[in-house]
Amino acid sequence: MLPRIALTLGDVAGIGPEIVARAVADDRLRSCCRPVVVGDPVVFRRAMSLAGTPLELQTVATLNEIDWNSPRIPCWNPSAVDVTSVPDAKIDARAGRAAYDYLVASTHAALQGQIEAITTAPLNKAALHAAGLNYPGHTEILAAECGVSEFAMMLYLPCGGAIQGPDGLGVAHVTLHTSIRSVPDLLSIPHILETIQLVDRFLKRIGCRSPRVGVCALNPHGGEGGLFGDEESTLIAPAVDLARSQGIDATGPIPADALLRRAVHGEFDGVAAMYHDQGHIALKLIGFERAVNVTLGLPVVRTSPSHGTAFDIAWQGKASCLGFVEAVRTAAMITASESARSSTAVHPQ
Repeated sequence: MLPRIALTLGDVAGIGPEIVARAVADDRLRSCCRPVVVGDPVVFRRAMSLAGTPLELQTVATLNEIDWNSPRIPCWNPSAVDVTSVPDAKIDARAGRAAYDYLVASTHAALQGQIEAITTAPLNKAALHAAGLNYPGHTEILAAECGVSEFAMMLYLPCGGAIQGPDGLGVAHVTLHTSIRSVPDLLSIPHILETIQLVDRFLKRIGCRSPRVGVCALNPHGGEGGLFGDEESTLIAPAVDLARSQGIDATGPIPADALLRRAVHGEFDGVAAMYHDQGHIALKLIGFERAVNVTLGLPVVRTSPSHGTAFDIAWQGKASCLGFVEAVRTAAMITASESARSSTAVHPQ
């Protein structure tokens, strides 16, 4: 059976509803999963009309009502917030609260085994804060709801195009949604080691038997022997040594500009970057619409496209669903890989 994947609408003032409406009609999505849209059905019908989606919607009060074999698209609204009058492309506390509700309800459904994965349309951090929800983004909400303290965000590109490694390329970040000024103080040997471990585990989850993990330096030229900073010798190298002592094939620290090029060319399967833009810029440059965010360290599968709410084009009929479709396909790939591993464990060859 194809995995059941929740598609959250994210912030309804942005492009989320439109890209989900386009995606559910895409054969690539329908061939890899059984979707359920999580969000307001009135808003979603409006998005379907905008996108010209030729499918019938089935509104359900609970996931138990869904006929997963029906050609109709189920839509579940777990939020009590009325977002039908939220203005397009504007920061609105109602949209922020509803996006949070969609995510939290989907997470609980995944934890309870009602769905196999979650793919999220983008939310707006300013709208979250306007609603009194002081989270930097999806990743931190998911970690809180799942009760995990060791987690990271990975930007993943599957094999193909510029990516030459057979298992694609995943780049995870030691620090995430924070200022550049704060990064050096947030780095620690345990935190860097944890990120290397999470990258290694993810690659094994998707079938990479012997993951090769490259670890970025923080400073230009790897610090030039301490001239530009000593984080390489005091923090990053010790973390790499600990990872290697645990049997992880980790290499570094390597200057980020050199490491990302080598990784794209297939020398590494995964990369541990020290901060958000260190990894994001390179992967988005070579594969913006194919790049997928994957949250590591959770007991549930969650993916998302790499773009934001795009208020500049929201509700204008211009948004592309390609990144969202790729995120759903990646979620389906992860669940299929985990299912195969579980089956092998129960029924060894």
